Amino acid sequence: MVNIEGCFTALVTPFQDDFSLDFNTYRRLIEIQVENKIGIVSCGCTGEAATLDHKEQLACIQFAVNCTNNRVPVIAGTGSNSTSEAIWLTRQAQALGADGALLITPYYNKPTPAGLIAHYSAVARAVPEFPIIIYNVPTRTGINMMPETGIEVARRNPNVIAIKECGGINHATEYVRDGRLTVLSGDDAAALPLISIGAKGLISVAANLVPALIGKLVILARSGNLVEARELNARLAPLIQGLFIETNPMPVKAALARQGMIKNILRLPLTSALPKTEETILAALKEIEAFAL
Repeated sequence: MVNIEGCFTALVTPFQDDFSLDFNTYRRLIEIQVENKIGIVSCGCTGEAATLDHKEQLACIQFAVNCTNNRVPVIAGTGSNSTSEAIWLTRQAQALGADGALLITPYYNKPTPAGLIAHYSAVARAVPEFPIIIYNVPTRTGINMMPETGIEVARRNPNVIAIKECGGINHATEYVRDGRLTVLSGDDAAALPLISIGAKGLISVAANLVPALIGKLVILARSGNLVEARELNARLAPLIQGLFIETNPMPVKAALARQGMIKNILRLPLTSALPKTEETILAALKEIEAFAL
């Protein structure tokens, strides 16, 4: 199975003026990540998977797999609040050649721990040779999956190999202590502290904008060079904070558009970030550029 460690970018999905997928821009965004040796997460929350239909979602995953051509890992977002849908999407991602799947905890229907274990186990058993990353993000789903639940999922299903954790350092500590799952921070701001206690990497939003620096932060933290890691983390903090002033990916798409990388187009119900948010992020980027020089 693929080694799910290091830095991954939760890649935005670019749209054209008519809201259709913009694959020319998607290719450029992917190549930037590949140049920086950063893995790709296609069709995660940052990729607006919630407003992609199944055909579009699979097209993005297939395009990312083809474009990277095994140069970096591609993780496919295949989660759903319907277990049967999650199984179908995950099987399709496996067939398309993705290196693994990222499955968010089922949202809206608020399953119990028993339901979460049954959900993830059903998906994992449907693709027994395919690596699965489970994903706890209570601010989006209304469910906070406790470590004992995730650990039980991993105990029952050997192909569940990692967790993208946004539930805080206490959750990460429990997973690290158990040792069954590779812990990836799902929050740029938490990457350094989580890696310092044993997490193995980060799935990043900020790496859409500054992949080299986010990649460097992860390398420094994993190598134990905490002095330089703390300094770089402090420099990145205003940008990271700015990217979450409004709902992700609204701020990061606005910033990419101001850089000339994409069009600032989101699908409803998401709308463009406020001008004040844009200015905050651009000011942070200018400070980072001055530091880098």
